[in-house]
Amino acid sequence: MEVEVKLRLPNSDSHQKLSNLLSPFHVKTFVQENFFFDTPHATLASAYSALRLRFYNLDSHSVLSLKSKPKLSQGISRVQELEEPISPEVARSCVANPRELLGLPTPSVIMKKVREEFGVDELVCLGGFRNVRGVYDWKGLKLELDETIYEFGVSYEIECETTEPERDRRLIEGLLEENGIVYKYSDINKFAVFRSGKLPAA
Repeated sequence: MEVEVKLRLPNSDSHQKLSNLLSPFHVKTFVQENFFFDTPHATLASAYSALRLRFYNLDSHSVLSLKSKPKLSQGISRVQELEEPISPEVARSCVANPRELLGLPTPSVIMKKVREEFGVDELVCLGGFRNVRGVYDWKGLKLELDETIYEFGVSYEIECETTEPERDRRLIEGLLEENGIVYKYSDINKFAVFRSGKLPAA
């Protein structure tokens, strides 16, 4: 189970202000490309699941993931998640020809689950979005500041994976409030935003 605090920022000014504030704690920045897959009849989405390939920094590495049964309430996200490394070359080939995901050259627990538990025997690429993620080590927390670029607009969010979500949400809210940075609790995840084709209401 992946548990994260997710707080949405209203605009690029808020994102830039927080980025400047956190700059002494900056660890690294990732440019991520995300592609999603499902059957033509949306079998996975109907089961509240998302199959994703993610590429990091111009194919330095890539990851296959399956997320299921997401719950997002009061800025705290809980989701069942499986992740596996995958060769960027193989992953790029799967984006071009999604059927290759069903017959990967190395054994995959994720794809076994997709085939056997969900009965998937055909996949299509749904498209995806880019994400620029700044990672910061702040007060023992790994904060992730996201600028997510969809075809229909850009959204901004701060996230933190945690085992104590209520405590860490209070810490992050304190940081934002003390510095006059407006925020809202995220109420929809990035994949759901992508599928909806529009940014969350301000």
